[in-house]
Amino acid sequence: MRIVVLTDLEKKDPRSYDVVVDQVVGALTAGGHEATVLGVHRDLHALIEGLSKPKPELVFNLFENFGKVRLGAVCVVGLLDLLEVPYVGGGPGEFFIQQDKAITKKLLAFDAIPFPDFAVFSRDSSLDTSGNLRMPLFVKPLSQDASIGIDASSLVEGPKDLLKRVMHVQEKFKDDALVEQFIEGRELHVGVLGNVRPFAFPPIEIDFSGLPAGVPHILGSKAKWDEDSVEFKGTQSVLAQLSDETRARVQRVALDAYRALRVRDYGRVDLRLTPDNEIFVIEVNASCYLERSSEFATAALAAGIDYTTLVNRIVDQAVERRSIEKR
Repeated sequence: MRIVVLTDLEKKDPRSYDVVVDQVVGALTAGGHEATVLGVHRDLHALIEGLSKPKPELVFNLFENFGKVRLGAVCVVGLLDLLEVPYVGGGPGEFFIQQDKAITKKLLAFDAIPFPDFAVFSRDSSLDTSGNLRMPLFVKPLSQDASIGIDASSLVEGPKDLLKRVMHVQEKFKDDALVEQFIEGRELHVGVLGNVRPFAFPPIEIDFSGLPAGVPHILGSKAKWDEDSVEFKGTQSVLAQLSDETRARVQRVALDAYRALRVRDYGRVDLRLTPDNEIFVIEVNASCYLERSSEFATAALAAGIDYTTLVNRIVDQAVERRSIEKR
């Protein structure tokens, strides 16, 4: 197939994209496809032209932001739909739900999938709450991803710190603040592949044992992106050691959440497992990060699926889904 790997550029330099782009192109080429990159930096006309002349047979969508446009990723896949270009991964609905974590939780509640109690502090000061919140609490931007706005100060122990952190989120990120019950326990990430019969990979655990005493066991922005930080050096992703029964329960909850939010083709579900073996869904990530060393790719490898095979299976899922939708 003629596949365009679509990505946003950090600047006008055509090579200013994430390393995952070349990795996906390499995997697609190894799988026998003709793969090219379309990188766009805040240029709608270039985006439309690149998707039209000629129109690709499939787009592998790795677009994350369109400049400073709120819900830019939603807009991009909406444009793909308008242009009638088939693509891999989430559509406008899935991305919108993913970027509004309160709606995510309400949909999980409808299917009785456990999640932390939460409240939303909107920028106009109205309050939307679900459940009775008890300290400690965790505060983060409502619609950001990639752990943006999450650090040690996100975990609060009292009302004054709560209000201070809520105001910080609202002012710095121009976003509503999501406040949720902090779940003590192990953090697990479960990759899921498929549509009609989705398959859950072995759970990956975030190992916080390398953190200094007193540093919260959370996967904040420094732990993900700042290679010189204590948080980055003190955390690692490892294959979770779980009993067969617990592993099966974790995978079942992940699959239930994946289906409840209508995730397409592939995604990742982040959960917390308490010392009492209770499972709580923290986030559901449609079209999750696909870099070769990511939790998703690591979990796939643990399931016997190498990176090249993984990327091409995602393409197969999108093609199969598309054929079903056209019937």
